[in-house]
Amino acid sequence: MPDNTDLNPGDEAAPGTPGTGENICAACNGSGKKDSQKCEQCNGTGKVIEGIGGA
Repeated sequence: MPDNTDLNPGDEAAPGTPGTGENICAACNGSGKKDSQKCEQCNGTGKVIEGIGGA
């Protein structure tokens, strides 16, 4: 089972969890910044882990 210590606030699951994948962070539109500061939802990566396939 993936280690969930790498979760960012916007992640739905840990990286590598079956049935999930990377998506662009909706809070910062993938830039990694919001209001000229590091986006808190993706921790500045511009990506979040979300469920895929309607699961």
